[in-house]
Amino acid sequence: MSDENAGRTRTVSWEDPRALAEAARGLTGLEFLRKVVSGELPRPPISALMNFGLAELEEGRAVFTVEPAEYHYNPIGVVHGGLAATLLDSAMGCAVHSVLPAGAGYTTLEIKVNFVRALTAETGEVRCEARVIHVGGRTATAEGKVLDASGKLYAHATTTCIIFRG
Repeated sequence: MSDENAGRTRTVSWEDPRALAEAARGLTGLEFLRKVVSGELPRPPISALMNFGLAELEEGRAVFTVEPAEYHYNPIGVVHGGLAATLLDSAMGCAVHSVLPAGAGYTTLEIKVNFVRALTAETGEVRCEARVIHVGGRTATAEGKVLDASGKLYAHATTTCIIFRG
């Protein structure tokens, strides 16, 4: 390791994810996610690891933000597409979660991501805006976009989530 890279370190701390999942019991998806946004409940470990967060929430809509950084880079010198994909999966999933009643859960069944342009550390903060398209008895669909401060599109996606009702 060269001296020029010696100062690059990152420490990540997170809360117990089982306690967070337990806190969701008895709450609607919207109630639970509002507690995460307000800081009453801790953010999930993936959010701490990748340094993104749920910034806005309303029924059927979720917005995550992140500032791409060097620690998100892949070997070809740009932010790994996994950051955008994870943002999209998280935002679309939370949009779906926000319309679920207490006792219901979900998980991603399928995700389709289109990468439009590369993110870099110079991009600045990006927003991942997601909204529900349809909620049925067993599945829900949503769409999302990753945009910079000027509205330039970096990636867009759709998802299908399977719903588990109590």
